[in-house]
Amino acid sequence: MMIKEYRICMPLTVDEYQIGQLYMIAKHSDEQSQKGEGVEVVKNEDCYDETHGKGRFTEKRVYLSSRLPYWVQRMVSKVCSYFYVTEKAWNYYPHTITEYTCSFVPKFSIHIETRYENNSGTSENCLGLSEEELQEREVIHQDIVFDEYPEKHYKEAEDPTKFTSKKTGRGPLEAGWREKTEPVMCSYKLVRIKFELWGLQTKVEGFTHRAIQDILLVGHRQAFTWIDEWYDMTVEDVRAYEKKQQEETNLKVMSSGVQPLEKTESLDSADEFTLASEELPAPGANSLDTEID
Repeated sequence: MMIKEYRICMPLTVDEYQIGQLYMIAKHSDEQSQKGEGVEVVKNEDCYDETHGKGRFTEKRVYLSSRLPYWVQRMVSKVCSYFYVTEKAWNYYPHTITEYTCSFVPKFSIHIETRYENNSGTSENCLGLSEEELQEREVIHQDIVFDEYPEKHYKEAEDPTKFTSKKTGRGPLEAGWREKTEPVMCSYKLVRIKFELWGLQTKVEGFTHRAIQDILLVGHRQAFTWIDEWYDMTVEDVRAYEKKQQEETNLKVMSSGVQPLEKTESLDSADEFTLASEELPAPGANSLDTEID
């Protein structure tokens, strides 16, 4: 099992990030739901944890068949008509837990635990890992400004070195921005990937981590450079936007003949947003187009 902790700083506060991330996820979910491939929300209900308190549980299906490498598509087609990832998320913002499993690969799973803090990535163990886990963990600091960016996703309007927010005056971001910028916050994401299939374990786990890094980079850059679209929104405003996008997304998914698991519940609660879809495939914008080397 590969364990990596990604630390992604943003020129936002934790409270601002809550709205910006939810807006980005909802917008992506609609954009990616084409030809029946996208995000189907199955459950959205209250939950409670003795440690974290009240939260929100969501379950989603993320349909991705055509975005898989061709050799995987061929394998999937022999097993089922639609490839989907089941996403279960427990949101106790600023702490979230997300799990992913595959419809046709029962021994493959991804577990992501996230903590958000108002700092520049300086907390060494904010997720409370054991000494053994700390020894196994690899820490990766992602820079939304200067890290290598997937060329197919590049847009000048979403380049933090060229973007200036009209509403906040933030940007463009320059070298050393994480140490110089105010405000600044960090997403600490501990990612555990498990694939129990002899001969492919290292290959698949490594590929998945590379895909996750691209997804996180794309999503976080967009959450910042779209700031003028969501900055004036309240939690209630972004909830209404999320509900509208969810209804449209489910219609797109079902229009292809995909049958929903059960009646989808609405997203009209004032509870904290679910960060689930930030992490993986479809909501992160075509991130599985790359072949496994």
